[in-house]
Amino acid sequence: MEIAKNLQNIHKNIQLSCLNHHRDRDSVKLLAVSKTKPVEDIETAYQAGQRAFGENYVQEGVEKIEYFKTKHTDIEWHFIGPLQSNKTRLVAENFDWMQTLDRNKIASRLNEQRPVNKAPLNVLIQINISDESSKSGIQPDEMITLAKFIKNLPHLRLRGLMAIPAATDNIVEQEQAFTAMNQLLIKLKQAFPEQQIDTLSMGMTDDMASAIKCGSTMVRIGTAIFGHRNYD
Repeated sequence: MEIAKNLQNIHKNIQLSCLNHHRDRDSVKLLAVSKTKPVEDIETAYQAGQRAFGENYVQEGVEKIEYFKTKHTDIEWHFIGPLQSNKTRLVAENFDWMQTLDRNKIASRLNEQRPVNKAPLNVLIQINISDESSKSGIQPDEMITLAKFIKNLPHLRLRGLMAIPAATDNIVEQEQAFTAMNQLLIKLKQAFPEQQIDTLSMGMTDDMASAIKCGSTMVRIGTAIFGHRNYD
């Protein structure tokens, strides 16, 4: 019941942010980050209307996808963690979206390993917008080069960008990073007008309002839905 109530509150907050910044409510999608959470919690969220779920760990995500494969065929699964090349097949064969693409090698492997009977894998290029050595993602000036490479891979569909800016309580700093990401998305759309580039995945529990103000189309929320994670 708590999860359902949490989802309701988040949807209200998204709606309020959209209203405050003159955005259509339907332009912002909620991705429920379910990493480390049991299938029972995902089921509760599903019954409350949630359909898109994000997983950071390949094996854990695949096990959940298998569990729900025949139970709920309309769940959309997003991989949102760093991906090693020896795990690409599992992502290519099981997920609908891969949000953390940051190099040619991973793109090539995902393309080769995507089953031909599945729709192309939706991918987002991860930008290291705060230039943090501890985080994955490419530099902004590398974006167009990687996008050109992805464009020639028939089993991948480039949909936009993703970022995890440096954590800060400073609203100005939050908005600077998010605004820079929005400008990069505009640049990407202009460079590839024939592509379906429509997604800017940014904003989490603590900075969701700033992200929506600055153009996010997908917020990734975990703690505010499922509570704090257990990493034991």
